[in-house]
Amino acid sequence: MEEIWVEAHPHEDIPDSTGRLPRENAVYQLLLRLAIPFQRIDHDPVETIEACGAVDQKLGTHMCKNLFLCNRQKTQFYLLLMPGEKKFLTKELSRQIGSARLSFAGADAMEAYLGLSPGSVSVMGLMNDTEGKVQLLVDRPVYEAEFLGCHPCVNTASLKMRSADVWNKFLPAVKHTVQVVELTGEEVCRS
Repeated sequence: MEEIWVEAHPHEDIPDSTGRLPRENAVYQLLLRLAIPFQRIDHDPVETIEACGAVDQKLGTHMCKNLFLCNRQKTQFYLLLMPGEKKFLTKELSRQIGSARLSFAGADAMEAYLGLSPGSVSVMGLMNDTEGKVQLLVDRPVYEAEFLGCHPCVNTASLKMRSADVWNKFLPAVKHTVQVVELTGEEVCRS
């Protein structure tokens, strides 16, 4: 794994942009323009949160689980960021956001709204949602963590940034807001 720390300075060139996909380079350009420092490592493709263990260790943070969801009618789309080890329960989230029958959105919607393919879903994809069709949901532990680990719209590199920079600089720049949710990952038994 190659590691690089980029102190973001506007109008600076992206380090090592050769051979990278345009959507990945677009992430770096935006982060540099917004003066958001980031640490980047390159690695073999990782498509699951379980496969991110070595990345977590190298970056010194945990990659969050990124789930792209929709309602039954496929009229509302959500990007959920949550701790990787936490179990996702649709009923628990549905109650909090007032949207029944959540399910995983398909690859076609992911490409249409976020410009991403499965395995590379990330908060950075919101820069491609220029019409504001996707609502960002963030579980409180991820929201309150000092750092956020995510992919730069490809699953062959990973970033570490200060969470506050993502919430306070990146999201306003891409015209999105965050809704913080409280997920336990535990089934509630009702008698």
